[in-house]
Amino acid sequence: MAFPKVFLKSGKEQSIHRFHPWVFSGAIHSTSDEITEGEVVEVYSQKDEFLAMGHAQTGSIAVRLFAFSRVNPDQAFWNQRVINALHLRKLAGFTDNPDTNAWRLIFGESDGLPGLIVDIYNQTAVMQLHTVGMYLIRDIISDALQKLPELNLKAIYNKSEGAMPFKADVTAENGFVWGKTSERTAMENGLKFKVDFEKGQKTGYFIDQRENRALLEKYCKDKKVLNLFCYTGGFSLYALRGGASLVHSVDSSERAVEITRQNVALNFPDDSRHEAFAEDAFKFLNKDQAQYDVMVLDPPAFAKHVNVVPNALQGYRKLNAKAIEKIKPGGIIFTFSCSQVINRETFRKAVFTAAAKSGRSVKILHHMQQPEDHPVSIYHPESEYLKGLILYVE
Repeated sequence: MAFPKVFLKSGKEQSIHRFHPWVFSGAIHSTSDEITEGEVVEVYSQKDEFLAMGHAQTGSIAVRLFAFSRVNPDQAFWNQRVINALHLRKLAGFTDNPDTNAWRLIFGESDGLPGLIVDIYNQTAVMQLHTVGMYLIRDIISDALQKLPELNLKAIYNKSEGAMPFKADVTAENGFVWGKTSERTAMENGLKFKVDFEKGQKTGYFIDQRENRALLEKYCKDKKVLNLFCYTGGFSLYALRGGASLVHSVDSSERAVEITRQNVALNFPDDSRHEAFAEDAFKFLNKDQAQYDVMVLDPPAFAKHVNVVPNALQGYRKLNAKAIEKIKPGGIIFTFSCSQVINRETFRKAVFTAAAKSGRSVKILHHMQQPEDHPVSIYHPESEYLKGLILYVE
């Protein structure tokens, strides 16, 4: 089958020789045909050397590459990509862990499936499509998921309505694409939580903080804990199980706070140690009179695009400076950034600036990152988006 060709400007093929999966619009010299968004294209150097294949799209990233050799992108090809992704998760023990049935099966470019996220919640797969190319093969992906006996799926839910590119000429509607289930509860390290994949953020829960939540549990015995930007209370559940004397969960979303309360009741019924507040995190922190021993700062991405990085860094500095100022002596701060465009060193410098402004002695105890079901492609540093620090504040 013949595919439209994309020819690069001289020298722009170097990133593809390094297996980077994105072709930027500024690197393109010409095309052989008029190309529609989502179409499979072949990428060539200006000297007519074949380089890769991918899905065309509108915007600064013009092609998302899925193969660096000639392939037939049919059902069998995508089946194998999904099988490869599952193999990695099997090696990490996710398919037979009785204490955890919430994990990421497919992580976009890192699994050779650019623009596709699939999260597993018990026996439901929640699929999120971020490109028109993946949207056009959504039925192929659904079929590939159904063929995996290890998952024992009852349903596949498409949560792509708010994930497609702004200018995409397709209408992605949320809903079950195969099977159906009323089950909305999953388990993580023995804790139960409700998954709001219909109306919640992302696919319904932030799986990527699993290991960092488990680390928090070690620091909470007899401590007063503040969980800012709590979403549905993941960190709060671990703090309670870790023996915290008090846990306060704060989020600006009333719906998130209500689900947090439900999750606490699901695991710790009638537990008076927990209280949740629907309030702006910065305002809540300003009211604090240094009563907390442990704080969790897990804000949404302050920067989703490079042009807002300066404002985002200012936000991280402001948030961390206030937390360092307010926490009790000998306190612990778990602080995170999930902004892809802010790298690990830039985030650390923002926290350093915040610490220096406070005048307090601050030590780094741990560097945190995303877990192994969110693998980082060595060829695609942009896939390393989650970074965090555990700080000890004297």
